[in-house]
Amino acid sequence: MENEISGKTRLAGLYALPARHSFSPMMHTTSFKETGVDAVYLSFDVPPKRLGESIQAVRDLEMLGINLSMPHKMEAIKYVDELSQAARLIGAINTIVNHDGKLIGHNTDGIGCMESLKQNGIDIIGKRMTILGAGGAATAIITQAAIDGVKAIDVFNIKDEFYQKIKPKLAEIAEETNCQIQLHDLAKEQQLSNALATSSLLINATRIGMAPKTDQMPLSEALLRKDLPVFDVIYHPGETKLLTAAKAIGATAVNGLDMLLYQGAAAFKLWTGKEMPVALIQPLLEKEIKK
Repeated sequence: MENEISGKTRLAGLYALPARHSFSPMMHTTSFKETGVDAVYLSFDVPPKRLGESIQAVRDLEMLGINLSMPHKMEAIKYVDELSQAARLIGAINTIVNHDGKLIGHNTDGIGCMESLKQNGIDIIGKRMTILGAGGAATAIITQAAIDGVKAIDVFNIKDEFYQKIKPKLAEIAEETNCQIQLHDLAKEQQLSNALATSSLLINATRIGMAPKTDQMPLSEALLRKDLPVFDVIYHPGETKLLTAAKAIGATAVNGLDMLLYQGAAAFKLWTGKEMPVALIQPLLEKEIKK
């Protein structure tokens, strides 16, 4: 369906710095047209000092809402009226929904990961998983997995200054969701080996595997096995060295492209109440990434 810009056309957008490289305008404006929603989506370079007034503009301009990316995901929390459970536990938001002037902060990154796992035939609910990394993407995945009913999560991160900071956050998530969450030193290979032996999924949420570390893996290839699915949040390159190794032994190997797609689909539904036409958007997204 082709929509014409009218006096009733609503606006949604991305606030980030930089924002112009984003795939979101293509994803959402195409989806608005396809589903008959009279709206457009634009990217805005928003410097940190302008974030508060830019979020106020969501109310003033009666926008459907916005997405947020770096460096605004944590700072934006102070400017919204309410947070979803996941957003509160994560401590960061990537989506704001405008409900008649009341701004609700959500984090759809974890939703995107969980939906991607489901679409790729990976059932982790009620089971144990291991995740490498404890940064923003990892925390979002851990939180949503715990909310959705994953039984236990072993988190492995390098023992840097961030390691101690994430401990209380993981404890808070574990307490509220009744998920068993343990933090380990990524350098302790025996602990990693033990965790993987009882895991039904391995997730890489580190940057190891993307440029300039495309020739590296975040763990020893010997720790992989055929019946251990591997999910890598990285989508460029489309197949990291980790995923190549997993495929070579016959394991299910999934990159982060569907996570990107489904986090966007979750935001789209929050704004419109409609399902994103993912069958249409997915090949367009793949084409954009290859450019």
